[in-house]
Amino acid sequence: MKDIALVVDDDASIRTMLYKILQSNDIDVDLASDGEEALEKMNSDIYSVVLLDINMHGIDGFEVIKKVRRKGINTPIIVVSGRKADYDTLYGLDIGADDYITKPFNPVTLGAKVKALIRRSRSDSGNGGSELIVAGPFRYDMRTLRFYKNGEEIPLSSKENAMMKLFLDNVGNIFSKDMIYSMIWGDTLIDENAIMVYVNRLRQKIEDDPSNPVYIQTVRGVGYKFVV
Repeated sequence: MKDIALVVDDDASIRTMLYKILQSNDIDVDLASDGEEALEKMNSDIYSVVLLDINMHGIDGFEVIKKVRRKGINTPIIVVSGRKADYDTLYGLDIGADDYITKPFNPVTLGAKVKALIRRSRSDSGNGGSELIVAGPFRYDMRTLRFYKNGEEIPLSSKENAMMKLFLDNVGNIFSKDMIYSMIWGDTLIDENAIMVYVNRLRQKIEDDPSNPVYIQTVRGVGYKFVV
């Protein structure tokens, strides 16, 4: 059965944009134009993920999050908001949002984040709450942030860790350098060659032959993809 996302925003143009992005990622979409409508629809608990605006007439997005979490509804929620203050981000995550994305956003990055969150949520529920990501010979423990190949731990730096988890969450997906930069470094300025350096470091650690990589493959003119 296809995943279904609920998009909640009082701006029709944003709803349309998010609808198109999700549809292009093979995700069905239901729409709500305010917090009250969102709460009514979320009671059905059929959604794989909710994309939620904060500034809306009536019940705002923060109140929606608090109400559904108090009801025990654990549907993954991504806040998609124009409010960029650190306080808003931290508050949203603290009351139960799973991610916080500010407008304007990169459509490809947003689609990748949605799919990764759905996959992680399904993995958690399907493994009795286990927080393990398993792909081929690799295993990533989200509780300890430790990474293993064939049962043997491979030590990773913080950025290597974040990049490896991104790949494991999106097996087979192609990531451009800009996408990797945005999802791992965010607003931090780095040298444009840093991503290639980190990819090469990971290859040295996980590939049997780093000069002929099997797992982290270069897609010429585009970026990289992780294959198992």
